[in-house]
Amino acid sequence: MKYWLPILVLLAMSQMAFWQRETPLMDLPDHFPRPSYTFSRNPLDTDKIELGRVLFYDPILSRDSTISCATCHSPYNAFAHTDHDLSHGIEGTIGTRNAPPLFNLAWSTSFMWDGAINHLDMQALAPISHPGEMGEEMGNVVEKLKRHDRYDAMLGAAFGKEDWQGAEVLLALAQFQLTLVSSNTRYDQVRRGEAEFAEQEAKGYELFQQNCNACHAEPLFTNQGFADNGLPVDTTLNDWGRAKISGQSTDSLAFKVPSLRNLKFTPPYMHDGRFQSLSQVLKHYTDGTVARPGLAPEIRGGIQLDPRERTDLIAFLLTLNDSEFVFNPRHQFPRDFFLKGEGK
Repeated sequence: MKYWLPILVLLAMSQMAFWQRETPLMDLPDHFPRPSYTFSRNPLDTDKIELGRVLFYDPILSRDSTISCATCHSPYNAFAHTDHDLSHGIEGTIGTRNAPPLFNLAWSTSFMWDGAINHLDMQALAPISHPGEMGEEMGNVVEKLKRHDRYDAMLGAAFGKEDWQGAEVLLALAQFQLTLVSSNTRYDQVRRGEAEFAEQEAKGYELFQQNCNACHAEPLFTNQGFADNGLPVDTTLNDWGRAKISGQSTDSLAFKVPSLRNLKFTPPYMHDGRFQSLSQVLKHYTDGTVARPGLAPEIRGGIQLDPRERTDLIAFLLTLNDSEFVFNPRHQFPRDFFLKGEGK
C-alpha cells in the first residue's frame, strides 16, 4: 500500500489538473472534489458566459417583462433573496418556497428544493415556464430575443449559427451559473494553509464535524441528498417536498440539503424561509425537531448543544462566508449592456 499511495495522490492531482485545463474560465479549487457537470457537452466560452450573464439579469425572459432570474437570485445575497420568505413572481404571485442561493452548481447532481430538475442545462426552463414565477413559454422567449438585433447577434456569435433556438438560451444561462464558484471563505483559507481558526472557531469546527458533517459534508457543505429535517408542517403551504417528484412516501417532507456556505448573506433559512437567524435554526435542531418515521436519523432525539457550544458552532459557520464571491464584479449586473437600451 505504501507504494501505491504516492501514485494515487499523483493521479488525483493530475485529474484535477485535467479539469482545470478543461475549465479555465471558472475557479476549480484543489480541495474540492471532481465536478459532476460534464463540461465536454457544453464547453465554457467567454461569449456564452457573458450572454448568460446578460440573460440572467433581463426580465425579458418573463411573460410581462417584470421578473428576471436576478429578481429572486441577487448577487449581493449569494444569489438568493432576503427581503421576503417566499419567492415572488409575475403579477404579484407568491410562491411556496424560499429561493435557494446559486453557487458551486458544477458539483450539484440535482436542482430545486425537491430535486425536480436533474441537470443544470435544463434548470432555467423550470422558473421560466412556471406560471407563478416567470410564466413564459420558451418559444415566446426566442421570438422576443430575435426581435433584438444585439441579442440575435450575441446568440449567433456565441453558438456559431444563425438559427439558434431555446436550447442555446438555456446553455448560456447554465454557463454563467457554472462560473458562480464560492471557494474563498476563511474555512477555505485554513484548508489552503493561508490562515488559522481562532480558538472559538476551532471549537465550533469540532462540533460541526461531530453533529453536522454527515449531511452538510465539507468542503461543499452539502451531501447533495435529501432529508426530512423535522420541521413542523406549514399547513398553509402543504409542501410535501421530494415525495411530489419521486412518488415515494418515504420522501415525504424531504428537501434538498442546502450548502452552509454564505449563511450571512442568505437569510431567511429553510425551504420556506421560516427562520430569520442562525440561532433560530440551531434552536430547531436542539429543541424543535418533530419525531416522525421519515426524520433524518442523524437528528433523531435532537442535537445536544449547550448555549456556549451553540455560540462556538455559529462562530465556525461564520467562517463559511465568502465576501469575495458575493461582491465579485464579474457576476453582477451587466450595466454596459442595459445602459445602451438593448435587451429591454
